Amino acid sequence: MRKIRIGMELRSLNNLIRRYFEFSSHKKEIETVTGNNGWIIGFLSENEGREIYQKDLEDRFTITRSTASKVLSLMERKNLIQRQAVTQDARLKKIVLTEKARKIAGLMCKDAERMERTLLRGFTQEETKMLYSYLERMKKNISNTRKDR
Repeated sequence: MRKIRIGMELRSLNNLIRRYFEFSSHKKEIETVTGNNGWIIGFLSENEGREIYQKDLEDRFTITRSTASKVLSLMERKNLIQRQAVTQDARLKKIVLTEKARKIAGLMCKDAERMERTLLRGFTQEETKMLYSYLERMKKNISNTRKDR
């Protein structure tokens, strides 16, 4: 009997999701978006009414400060985001989407909704909730392991 390797299966699923987006129907319109940029644009778009800072992205996507800084600098150069000063703390910069990124977000949202429907086809609402709880638990487990080292 073959040993079940959850990590390998999650990695495989991640690759399939990435490939799905690479061949999405709106790929030509969103070519400037690569890697984590798309997920960040989606997150910023969903939270357009709130002030989002680099730390929020680090927490949401479980990325390091240096990775977040590099990704955001590249997104700024591509005119996808702007970092704007806030009055309460001169050190803080909120991250806002540019008009270019807002248009891309609309297209990406359609592709993401289609991908979610495809991923969850055949799942009941209860199964979807259970899957989500398992994934959250795995993320917590791996995060706690990193802190213990």
